[in-house]
Order: sequence, then C-alpha cells, then structure tokens
Amino acid sequence: MLLKNKNLDLSSPKIMGILNLTPDSFSDGGLYLKQDQALYQIEQMLKDGADIIDIGGESTRPGASNISTEMQLDRIAHVVQLCAQNFDTIISIDTSDPIVIEECDKLGAHIWNDIRALQEPNALETALKLNLAVCLMHMQGTPFNMQQQPSYTNVVLEVKNFLLKKANLLLDHGFDKEKIILDPGFGFGKSLNDNYKLLKHTEDFVATGFSILCGMSRKSMIGLVNEIKDPKGRIIGSASAHLIAVLKGAKIVRVHDCKATKQALQIYEAMINS
Repeated sequence: MLLKNKNLDLSSPKIMGILNLTPDSFSDGGLYLKQDQALYQIEQMLKDGADIIDIGGESTRPGASNISTEMQLDRIAHVVQLCAQNFDTIISIDTSDPIVIEECDKLGAHIWNDIRALQEPNALETALKLNLAVCLMHMQGTPFNMQQQPSYTNVVLEVKNFLLKKANLLLDHGFDKEKIILDPGFGFGKSLNDNYKLLKHTEDFVATGFSILCGMSRKSMIGLVNEIKDPKGRIIGSASAHLIAVLKGAKIVRVHDCKATKQALQIYEAMINS
C-alpha cells in the first residue's frame, strides 16, 4: 500500500503504536502532554517494533465527551509535524474531525483512523479529497454512552455489515480498496462476550477482502478475564489477544506495549517461516 512517500507492506502483520496526547485516556492519559515526552515515546515505540505511530488528541474512553477542533489541533499538530520531520515511520491520526485530518495531512500524516467511520459532516468528502488510507471502525453509540447497555442480535454480522456498508460507500466513489482498513471496534459499545465473539470470528472480517485492524490493548476485555484492574498490568493478556487476531488474519494490531507485541509476533513469524 503506497502512502505518499511510504510503503505499508501488509504481507506480514504490522504494529500500530498508540500515542495519546490527552489528559484523560483510560491507560496513559497525561503521560505525553509535553513535546519532549511525546517524541521520546515515539522513538521508544519505534525501537520496540512499531511500524505505524497513531497520534490522537481526543480521549474516546467510555464516558468521554467530545472536544473542539481547536483543542485537538493544539494537542497534536506540532507533534505530528515533528514526527514526520524526525522519524522514518508511517503516521496515523486518531480523529473523526475532517478539519483535524486535513491539517495533519499537510503535516505528513498517512492514515486517517476514524472511530466514527466517516459519519461526521464532510468526513466522506474529505476522505475522497485527501486520498489517505482510511481505517473505518464500528462503534455502537458514542464514547459518552457506548458502554451503558450495548445490545446486538448477532454482533459479528451486524458489525461486519456496518463496516461493509461504509467501505462500499468509499468504493462507490472510486476510492482505492487497498487503502481501506476495517476495525471491529473492540470495547466500543460491546459487552465482554461481544468482544470475544468478534475476536473468535476475526476470519469473518478477513473474508471481506479488506485489511483488518484489531485494537484490544489494555482494555477491560483483557482486565476482566485476567482479573487485573490496572490497565498497565494487562500486557501479557493484550499481546495474547493480538497474537490470536493475527493468527486469524488481522493485518494490523493497535497497541500500547510494542515490545511485548513484537516479541509475540516474532514467534508467529518464526512458525510461519519454518
């Protein structure tokens, strides 16, 4: 997948490292608010095996409220620019705001990671205009209310159909299929059992022919099973869940703990190449 001056080769699974420039994200809120902290974390994630850096300025944890365009840009714009200038990596922007992604496109971004799947006003038009790679995620409700009472008749089918509808809308406008990535949205309006059904049936999403991204890092679906309250203690469970996703065909895993995930994927790749 050619993204401006970078090639994202998905013939092998790739690690997307999370950089939350927020005061209130569920696991790492407030850790990287200063510019030097953010740049150090980018450098560390790349050393630990990240192939993509996903930069976000809006917390989407359960119960979170929306923030303004100006606040998002104030948090992330300069870091995006410095990341593009100082590191040889693919940059993803975690936002649903078309204005934010337009500005970040100018600063060197390659991927639009949109948890609202281009449902905001002018989002579709912006995606078509910029022609960045786009990751479409499923979410039932909004971050503020998504975990209050999520409900499905058939979670796998409903999530898959939603994502296909959004992807086909892009295709109908001539968007390159190779640049569309689908994300089932673990933890975004799903019960614990819903999350594990989605993981169990990752192959159903892979069968759509689109590249699949899975992001379960440090989430409650890990903590509840492992009985670990502190998100920072969920490293092994997170790496295990992402390894399962890769074994089932996922191409990108979005993680906080790049080193542990890289080690797990090295074992997978050694098996594949044996």
